[in-house]
Amino acid sequence: MLKILLLKCREALISVLPVTVIVALLNFTPLVALSGLELAVFLISAFFLVLGIGLFNLGADIAMTPMGVQVGSGLSKSRNMGLLLSVSFLLGVLITVAEPDLSVLAAQVSAVLNGTALIVTVGVGVGLFLVLAILRIVTKTGLSKILMLFYMMVFALAALVLERGNGAFLALAFDSGGVTTGPITVPFIMALGTGIATTLGGKDVGENSFGLVALCSIGPVLAVMFLGLFADGTVIYELPDYSVESHLGAALLHTVVDVILEVALALGLLVLFFAVIQAIFLRLPRRKIYRIAVGILYTFAGLVMFLTAVTVGFMPIGYRIGHDLATNSTPLLVVMGFLLGFVVVLAEPAIHVLKSQVEDITNGTVSKRSMMIALSVGVGISIGLSMIRIVFDFSILYYLIPGYFISLGLSFFVPRLYTAIAFDSGGVASGPLTSSFILPLAIGACVALQGVSSVMENAFGIVAMVAMTPLITIQVMGFRAVMAGKVRDNIMMKQILDADDEQIIDFM
Repeated sequence: MLKILLLKCREALISVLPVTVIVALLNFTPLVALSGLELAVFLISAFFLVLGIGLFNLGADIAMTPMGVQVGSGLSKSRNMGLLLSVSFLLGVLITVAEPDLSVLAAQVSAVLNGTALIVTVGVGVGLFLVLAILRIVTKTGLSKILMLFYMMVFALAALVLERGNGAFLALAFDSGGVTTGPITVPFIMALGTGIATTLGGKDVGENSFGLVALCSIGPVLAVMFLGLFADGTVIYELPDYSVESHLGAALLHTVVDVILEVALALGLLVLFFAVIQAIFLRLPRRKIYRIAVGILYTFAGLVMFLTAVTVGFMPIGYRIGHDLATNSTPLLVVMGFLLGFVVVLAEPAIHVLKSQVEDITNGTVSKRSMMIALSVGVGISIGLSMIRIVFDFSILYYLIPGYFISLGLSFFVPRLYTAIAFDSGGVASGPLTSSFILPLAIGACVALQGVSSVMENAFGIVAMVAMTPLITIQVMGFRAVMAGKVRDNIMMKQILDADDEQIIDFM
């Protein structure tokens, strides 16, 4: 086990090192001037980030993924559709309410919207759409049709929210969809889909294994828009305290305790849920239960280290870098936004779970390397475009409407498996590092250029951009694969037709 952990930590080091190097190099330029304390806290946080990702990935491999697969296949084999859907709804609500990633976002908008109300609303949205995703697998309905229908509903509702004068809720609504699919939710929901698809998915098991994360990302967007539709009054945003000093000393202990409680709640609900299913339906042997228990302990330790590190070290530094870059050079703000987006997705824990499952389901057709390149390019572009939006102060809908139009249009020209993978990747890419490093980066830049009053409209929405651009880049990768296959077939056919008949030997 130690050897596997060291291998996971090595992979995590490769993921986190680019972000760390970029921040360290920026400190030696006139653009960003971090204090010795800030740099030291950031570097120590980076070390614990590596260890946390390593532990989390190990725990996901030996606990989270097997739990999801066993629950999905076990409930599906019962052939009790009412039980499967009701348990799935409850699972969707509980696992989302306890998702630390969502808590990070809720804490940053607590002055605008009650955090508990936001979390519960998002949880109900995820639960309803998890039920819809399972019905899609059972009925073998194409994912593209469902996505087209509900994204039309999303933008229609967005128009109503704008008409009501509550446009500040739009960016928050789209961000809610991105952060919902975090490090606890993704491994379990993806594995749940694999288990259900293996049992009920028919011949298209590969395609039906994906799509749950994509649909679960839509529910929160619609749910928060409904909140915005009935909200009244002017939204006044209050800037949180992003200083490093505010997270040290007694505050550090308070942060660690809060993170431990959040993660314990999240995993506790999941373990309780699994224990009930195990006692009633699964009856797994004691050896498997022991292995899952050990994996949960690894997951717990990894998430505590990860979330503490990003809260203490990455969130304040992200805000400082965004503020300083915007003050000194807006062109470099856009360039650095792209570079940081390109590398920050490498450090998202759930990404490693996704790319492994994609490679397994597609039998290597979509490799881990090609997935990471497509995701990195997509996220880099999204953050670069978000910095441009902050500089020129325009609505996020100018990006989201054409972006989703292109991505949904591509779904009709690429294999359905690529569409399912792409829309799942969008939700997974916008993980805790995005909400706790990239979002503060955008807030810092927005405060420097447009003032605190514009943060809700201009800084928020960056998580939604991170969730959108992989939809296009991965489907473009699928379109390229389709066209390359057609070119190869045409070349082979041309060679056959142009063959010299005199060289054909007739044995008759």
